[in-house]
Amino acid sequence: MARECAGCKLFCNIRKAKQPLRDKIFHSNSLRENRLIELAPSILSADFARLAEQVAPVLAAGATILHVDVMDGHFVPNITIGPPVVAALRKYVDVPLDVHLMIENPDQYIPAFVDAGANWISVHQEACVHLDRVVEHIRSRGAMAGVVLNPATPVATLSDILDVVDYVLVMSVNPGFGGQKFIPRTLGKIRNLAELRAQRHLGFRIEVDGGITLDTIGPVVQAGAEILVAGNAIFGRGDSGHNVQQLLQAARSATMHKA
Repeated sequence: MARECAGCKLFCNIRKAKQPLRDKIFHSNSLRENRLIELAPSILSADFARLAEQVAPVLAAGATILHVDVMDGHFVPNITIGPPVVAALRKYVDVPLDVHLMIENPDQYIPAFVDAGANWISVHQEACVHLDRVVEHIRSRGAMAGVVLNPATPVATLSDILDVVDYVLVMSVNPGFGGQKFIPRTLGKIRNLAELRAQRHLGFRIEVDGGITLDTIGPVVQAGAEILVAGNAIFGRGDSGHNVQQLLQAARSATMHKA
C-alpha cells in the first residue's frame, strides 16, 4: 500500500479548515461590503511536477483562492493547461479555483472547466463577441462569472455588463507569461472601476493580475482591488508560505491608507 505523502495529509487538513471560509466567500455579501482582501496564488509559477506539494503551504499560510491560467497559444502567445489539471487539483483542495480563460472561443469550454471543478471562470472582453451571453452561460452552470480587461482595453467597454458580473479582473501586465513588470497606468483603471461600483451601487469585486509584489501590492489595494493574483512573488524564490504572509500583511496594511 502506498504511503500517504506529507503534502496529501496537509491538503486534508486544509480542506477541512477552509470550508467555512469558502462558504462565506460564496454566500456572504457582507464580506464584499467589508472589503475582504484575498490572495490568489497563480499556479502558473509553481512546479507542475510537484503541484500538490507546492500549493499546500500557500493555502496553509492564508491564501484563500487558487488562480489557474489557461492559455491556448492563439489568444495569447503561450500554451498552458486544460480541464484535466483543474480536475486533478480539485481532488486535493477545497478553496475556490479561479480559472482565467485566455483563449479564443471560451464559451465552448465553460462546461468542461465547470465539470472539472472550476468555481470562478473569467473570460476576456476582447475574446467574446457576445459577452453577455458568455457571462450568463458561466452563471447558468453555477460558477462565478468574471470579465477580464487587457492593459489597453478601456473600462468603458464593460459599462453594460457590470451589473451582471461577479468580478472584474484587471490585467496589469500583457497576458501570456508570468514574471512581467507591473504596468503603473493600470492603477487608474482599478480606481475607475471602484468609482463606478460605488456610483452605481454594484457588487462586483475587483481582481488584479500581473506584477504583484511587495512593492506594488499596496498601491493596487489602495486603488480599490481586493483579489490579488501573485505567481512569481510567491513561488519564484524563498519560502512560499512566508511570501504569502508578507504579501497579505502588506495588502491589509494598505487598506488603512486608501489612495
